[in-house]
Amino acid sequence: QVQLVESGGGLVQPGGSLRLSCAASGFTFDYYAIGWFRQAPGKEREGVSCISSRNLSDRRTYYTDSVKGRFTISRDNAKNTVYLQMNSLKPEDTAVYHCATERYCSGIYDYWGQGTQVTVSS
Repeated sequence: QVQLVESGGGLVQPGGSLRLSCAASGFTFDYYAIGWFRQAPGKEREGVSCISSRNLSDRRTYYTDSVKGRFTISRDNAKNTVYLQMNSLKPEDTAVYHCATERYCSGIYDYWGQGTQVTVSS
């Protein structure tokens, strides 16, 4: 069955960095765009980033405005893993981060993992 397992979250001070990983199994990873979304208490789910399934030369990445220039998404198809490098973290980045299969990076998610908590606080 489809499985997506996130890791790498934790507590970090403002301005710090974290690298999230998403290990996927149970489907043909290369064929799917993978996205990250986050959910903070009392707030709606927010799409953070997405990386397309295309070959390396055609690969597209997308970011919500609030993380552009700070977050970088990447994927390693040989390892069935997607990464989210998060730099210059802010308290407003605090949320549970989930990775998901995302149709054509359109904001439509079909499968997602349990999530990993990111807390940015001094």
